[in-house]
Amino acid sequence: MRRVSGTLFRYNSNPRIQTRHRMTPASLVRLLALSAIWGASFLFMRMGAPVLGPTLLIACRVASAAVFLAIVGLVLRKPLQVRRHARHYVVLGLFNGALPFLLFAFAARTLSASLLSILNATAPIWGAVIAALWTRQAVAPRVLAGLAMGVAGVAMLVGLDPGSLHPGAPLAIALTLGATFSYGVATNYAKSAQKVDPYANAHGSMWAATLLIAPALPFAPAPGTATPAIWLAVLALGIVCSGIAFLLYFRLIADLGAASALTVTFLIPVFGVLWGHLFLGEPLSWHMAAGALVVIVGTALVTGFSPAALWRRPMVWS
Repeated sequence: MRRVSGTLFRYNSNPRIQTRHRMTPASLVRLLALSAIWGASFLFMRMGAPVLGPTLLIACRVASAAVFLAIVGLVLRKPLQVRRHARHYVVLGLFNGALPFLLFAFAARTLSASLLSILNATAPIWGAVIAALWTRQAVAPRVLAGLAMGVAGVAMLVGLDPGSLHPGAPLAIALTLGATFSYGVATNYAKSAQKVDPYANAHGSMWAATLLIAPALPFAPAPGTATPAIWLAVLALGIVCSGIAFLLYFRLIADLGAASALTVTFLIPVFGVLWGHLFLGEPLSWHMAAGALVVIVGTALVTGFSPAALWRRPMVWS
């Protein structure tokens, strides 16, 4: 299984069984829409976290996503099977929902949406590191080169970004990398976890994340008063960036296979930077572009992904 910014899916690992996929105009539209939506999640967190506080913001996010997915599940008649998969949902809810969402939200009080979205691209790198330690297998030179580039890209972003000099910025950067590390843990857990329908994974994990965060709410009052615009951002974060995004993602998996997940990973920073610049006035700089490019190339080396493969006819994913 693999994950990208919030969900998990199972793919065929048997090289003898291959499925052919082809990029169509409709798939391209879905791919760009999903990248834009997930890129906007950092914009909405940047807007909501300083006002509502990270805990309330993320509690609203996962709860609204869970309710939305429950409604969709009723319409589509997709069972959740809570008794059978409760422990599985809790693990996913923790490492693929509550924990990384909270860490990103805490970091969003200090870091820009642009920087958050770029650092999010390190999730596959953490997944590869954890997998290598977990399996105790030798790491290929290509992967080592990708890991080195990922570290160099992060160092470039942190070292040259004026925001990294602000009070609390080093901690916020560490929290962001902790969030992507959590995604890496979720990815490796999912590889050996019981087979569960991807929709049920998303639905069940959002309810589990809601229950995990709820006990902390009495101890995390909102530091400010939310305006209607902030509440709209919160609803968009939960319903659009989590609920609707999952539905788009599952369709992409069916259309393109596992490669679509990696493509979204690379496109999210583009939209994250764009939305931050357009709506929050975050500056565009050469070091941010250079650092993002180094991180993305490093991630591509680690995952072995080739963007050109998406356009080959026919495309074969194993």
